[in-house]
Amino acid sequence: MRTFKLVRKEDVSGVSGVGEIAEGTEFHDKQVVLSWFGRFHTLEIAPDIETVMALHGHGNKTSIVWDVEDNLE
Repeated sequence: MRTFKLVRKEDVSGVSGVGEIAEGTEFHDKQVVLSWFGRFHTLEIAPDIETVMALHGHGNKTSIVWDVEDNLE
């Protein structure tokens, strides 16, 4: 399991804004859950990260920033 933020440079829809717009988790089977920020707090489930980007990438105006995990070894 790994986590990330969805970061938008330009809001083409005028709904979600710019900057960090959602946080997400990618699970062992590649499924993704997104939790959206802003006034429309929603959860979204997608089959994989490629689907998330196909739906929300808006021509490279949105990117995924993976969270760095602390190495506790």
